[in-house]
Amino acid sequence: MQFQVTDELIKEVKDLIEIEDETQLNTVLHEIHFADVAEIISELNLSQATYLIKLLDSEKTSEALMELEEDFRERILENLSVKEIAEELEEMDTDDAADVVAELPEERAEKVIAEIEDERRAKDIKELLSYAEDTAGGLMAKELVKVKETWTVAGCVREMRRQAEKVTRVHSIYVVDKEGKLKGRLSLKDLLTASAKTHISEVYIPKVDSVTVDTEGEEVARVMQKYDLEAIPVVDHDEVLVGRVTIDDMVDFIKDEAEKDYQLAAGISQDVEADDSVWELTRARLPWLILGLFGGLGSVFIMENFEVALTKYRELFFFTPLIAAMAGNVGVQSSAIIVQGLANDNVKGSLFSRLVKEIGLSLISGVTLGILVILFGFFDGMDLLFSFTIAISMLCVIIVAALVGTFVPIILDKRGIDPAIATGPFITTSNDIFGIFLFFYIAKLILGF
Repeated sequence: MQFQVTDELIKEVKDLIEIEDETQLNTVLHEIHFADVAEIISELNLSQATYLIKLLDSEKTSEALMELEEDFRERILENLSVKEIAEELEEMDTDDAADVVAELPEERAEKVIAEIEDERRAKDIKELLSYAEDTAGGLMAKELVKVKETWTVAGCVREMRRQAEKVTRVHSIYVVDKEGKLKGRLSLKDLLTASAKTHISEVYIPKVDSVTVDTEGEEVARVMQKYDLEAIPVVDHDEVLVGRVTIDDMVDFIKDEAEKDYQLAAGISQDVEADDSVWELTRARLPWLILGLFGGLGSVFIMENFEVALTKYRELFFFTPLIAAMAGNVGVQSSAIIVQGLANDNVKGSLFSRLVKEIGLSLISGVTLGILVILFGFFDGMDLLFSFTIAISMLCVIIVAALVGTFVPIILDKRGIDPAIATGPFITTSNDIFGIFLFFYIAKLILGF
């Protein structure tokens, strides 16, 4: 049966913290998984959470810290001494340790690294911090099991036992040459069935997928997904094995990227959380709202230029929201599909062929919706020419909106700009303006005002 963190358990922990019953706290939380400990900590106030982190063994709290929300973790770290933070880092995988250090102020980060007793670990953390955050180098961990091709099977097993002590989970055994260059991978089955005196060079598999330290995180995710990998080795530009990216880290990366893209699509320009300050939330949301304001003002000016039309055919005014809504919806649909395809590397062929396809789709949708509008006008007693005008306008607006929604993300992607920004107010606002202009212009051509 799955363990559940209950309100009663949280209350018990709070009560034990209140009376500072360290023995009972350790007893209650000893067998609980670190993810559940993190859930409990997240329900405590800052002083209670800090007390618990200091009390429990670093082997458990180091894992729990990485499960907390970043803002809450940073506040807890502010209440820990340099030595206490270093003790937590010594129990973490190097990639997690580097992430924590990156959250600290520069001066304090240097002191924490200097406090780490294991010089090799401190050097590894510094190396990871030198890579860009969203690259394979910034995502990788230094912990792995590697063997040299010149070793015998017996020597290999002894060395693997020594290395595995520092590795949380062994996904693969990598084979390197005397210079540390990645040569291949070793099958556990081949290792167990080979003679003790057999050299690794005779049994290892030379084909192994790898990425370089500067490979973008999205590309790492694509390779791991394509080849169904639980871990992928990372090499430098000299093909020297320097680390590995594991599936759990890649899942976290994909989740973070998805959250950023969702916020961009919603018109939020910065990474924010629901419990951030009013100023932070306003600063993230206001730029796109200003864009929407100017777009709305643009629509007002367009309608002013067609004042005669609104005077003669006042019914046009009532269909303006419908045209604007259809333009925005179609544009967002088209751009969302393209952005998803770009993220998954599924957008193939030329831009021209993609636009032609969108025109075909738009024609089908536009004609269908146009017929519905004409039928609505017939039953509502509207003039047939007027209904036809609305239908033709909607068809043209849908085609243009689909083309804009397709064209803009692809062009942004080709220029190295995150195409997710195109799926928010940018597409909606631009299509509103184009839609209203086309609506009145086509109405003018057909109705003759």
